[in-house]
Amino acid sequence: MKVAFIGLGIMGSRMAGHLIENNVDLTVYNRTTEAAGPLREKGAKVADTATEAVQDADIVFSMLSTPEVVTDVFFGEGKVLQSMKKEALWVDSTTVNPSFSLQAKEKAEKAGIRFLDAPVSGSKPQAEAAVLLFLAGTDEAGGKEVEPYFQMMGKKTFYMGKPGQGAAFKMIINMMLAQSVVVFSEAVLLGEKLGISRDFLLQTLPELVVTPPYMKGKVDAFKTGDYELQFPLEWMLKDLHLAGLSAYESGQPLYLANLTKEIFAEAKKAGMGREDLAAVFKYLSERGA
Repeated sequence: MKVAFIGLGIMGSRMAGHLIENNVDLTVYNRTTEAAGPLREKGAKVADTATEAVQDADIVFSMLSTPEVVTDVFFGEGKVLQSMKKEALWVDSTTVNPSFSLQAKEKAEKAGIRFLDAPVSGSKPQAEAAVLLFLAGTDEAGGKEVEPYFQMMGKKTFYMGKPGQGAAFKMIINMMLAQSVVVFSEAVLLGEKLGISRDFLLQTLPELVVTPPYMKGKVDAFKTGDYELQFPLEWMLKDLHLAGLSAYESGQPLYLANLTKEIFAEAKKAGMGREDLAAVFKYLSERGA
């Protein structure tokens, strides 16, 4: 079985690395060639173009940044879909809105390609440790072919039943995550203004049942001000935008998520877009100083 992996950013490079470690016959491609160097050293074949990478692949994984990049790489004359062999499987792990995934499925089928939306829950540490959660837009039977590869890169697969539902679940998860970071940040900053030390708040609040477990992994960043990139703030802003778009398409208001999106937009405007999403704490701290 030949596999191709398109997109070697923070997540994709680590996911592809686990495939190599498991002796998968892997060809990789990234628009910036430097990212492919470490994978070449591990044994991956590195293609010069995306179309070259997928020509002989039975399964093609993509982990790209935005729906627009997926469109640019996969759709159109001379693009990836037209270069894949018939009945190959395209597994898109890019975080996109569900309606985009359904459009991608339709375009893939017209090209004779099978499609599966399978975004992941987790960031850099989970990708490095191969404990990502895959959110697959199919049932268990539909995922049988690709499940062994999910197991190489993650610890669990949620089979959501039908196309687009993997993307939909990812929207919900990231929407909640972004709001959790903002709520935690505001709680700490208010606590400080009320005379409680930041050290006490950062030590105590993460242990309470009202705090999502995820926040424990951000405490050191809040303490030190070092927002080492795990998941870029600008990509969380993108995900909040896609959640808003999905809500508009569904006729469902998102009061708090849209407010959160504006906070992240302001933080990006303040130059924090390429810092970790936890840098929204720094932005809110500076605003309240």
